[in-house]
Amino acid sequence: MMVYIATSIRNILYKLFNSLLYKGTTRKYLVRLIQKIINHYFQGNNGRTGPLQDDRIKQEKKMMVESIIQSLNRSIEKEILHPAISQKVLGLWLEAMNKPGRSKKPEIKEFYDRNGCNPPFLLVIAPGHACNLRCSGCYASSDADSHKLDWEILDRLVREARKLWNIKLVVFTGGEPFSYSFKGKDIIDIVKDNPDCLFLAFTNGTLVNRKITERIAGCKNLTLAFSVEGLEADTDCRRGKGTFKKILRAMGFSREAGLPFGISVTVDSRNISKVLEDSFLDYFFDNQGAFYGFFFQYLPIGLDFDFGLMPSPEQRFYFWKRVWDKIERKKLFLLDFLNHGTLVNGCISAGRDGGYLYIDWDGEVKPCVFAPYSAGNIHQIYKDGGDLNRIWGSPFFDSIRRWQTEYGFKKSSIAEKGNLLRPCPFRDHHGLFLEIAEKTGARADKSLQRVTVFEEGYHQRFVDYGYSLKKLLDPAWEKVYLKKKI
Repeated sequence: MMVYIATSIRNILYKLFNSLLYKGTTRKYLVRLIQKIINHYFQGNNGRTGPLQDDRIKQEKKMMVESIIQSLNRSIEKEILHPAISQKVLGLWLEAMNKPGRSKKPEIKEFYDRNGCNPPFLLVIAPGHACNLRCSGCYASSDADSHKLDWEILDRLVREARKLWNIKLVVFTGGEPFSYSFKGKDIIDIVKDNPDCLFLAFTNGTLVNRKITERIAGCKNLTLAFSVEGLEADTDCRRGKGTFKKILRAMGFSREAGLPFGISVTVDSRNISKVLEDSFLDYFFDNQGAFYGFFFQYLPIGLDFDFGLMPSPEQRFYFWKRVWDKIERKKLFLLDFLNHGTLVNGCISAGRDGGYLYIDWDGEVKPCVFAPYSAGNIHQIYKDGGDLNRIWGSPFFDSIRRWQTEYGFKKSSIAEKGNLLRPCPFRDHHGLFLEIAEKTGARADKSLQRVTVFEEGYHQRFVDYGYSLKKLLDPAWEKVYLKKKI
């Protein structure tokens, strides 16, 4: 009864807060009040994580929070976000941001007592390999409808992650998530069956029609991240002629349904200077109404890889500086998943506390979408009577988490941390990653097995990249974050 009453009161407060946001006369004052609270938080000790907590990291976190608030404000002001969807998503996000309630959830308490840490925060799943596009350099190199998870497995993964780990966010990738179908079921059926969980789908947008956005609007807990490489010429160059117009059409359907949506950009050596230009950002955020922008720097994996497309260390350094400038100046919710290790205390792969695991269409369980090595196969785990906790505790994942800890995760002093500007074990510390994979018996996926046969020096090129990156970014880390005189 007390839980029911508390939930009812919380829902009433969410509804009241949301209704105030949608009143023009009160939203302005509410946003100002939130801004004052943010300023107070980051100016006081609450924003600190240790005696040497760097002002730069506090500033970055403050800028990111402000950008999210302003993105919400813009979406409501432009009448893009439907009030009912806003209320639903707002409530789910506030729930997701709460610290894991080990005393309230027996499964979470058991996990913490057994492992001494909290479980992962999110789960990333590729339901199927199939895709209707053939994008050059795609890490998935999707070409087969037969490679997909059975519905029973997909459904179990989501339910099990929620039960064992109290997962609050599930991400669908691929292949193309909207190509997935199994016995008449698709990913929206999963979303509908889990109304108190947030979902995000990375999609090429070409299969998203009005019927799909109306179904999503009925669920209210799924957001779409549309993949673009730039404006029309650059997107069509990689994804095929006419793709850009289909993406815009899907964005139009999303706006009509009042859905929050964003863009996902593969940043490579060719478009890296274009995707942060004001013309690009203004087009998607002001004209199309995107709520967020995710940047993934190209990694040469999969069957159709090209090392020439991977941003150089110099380009990566340039992008790090420029993206923060855009966030601060334009108040846009932009996330660079390689350069923003300072926001999440390093790498979040391998099921780290607050991190995630990735399960692909064949059931292979990997530390990261962009780390093509597997700790095991979920089909075999389930066949042997195991569950997600068993694969989480694998030697491969455990060794990566130990490295994350040694690199500085959970250490309060910034002076004890490694360089959070180069946090990726696979890309930035490749030699160390290979040692971990070999010692723990991790399996390279099929595409990488073929790559190593035909591409002489594949691994050495990553090692050389990491060495060049260290020479460039270590001085920047020491000067900007540690405040050392170089």
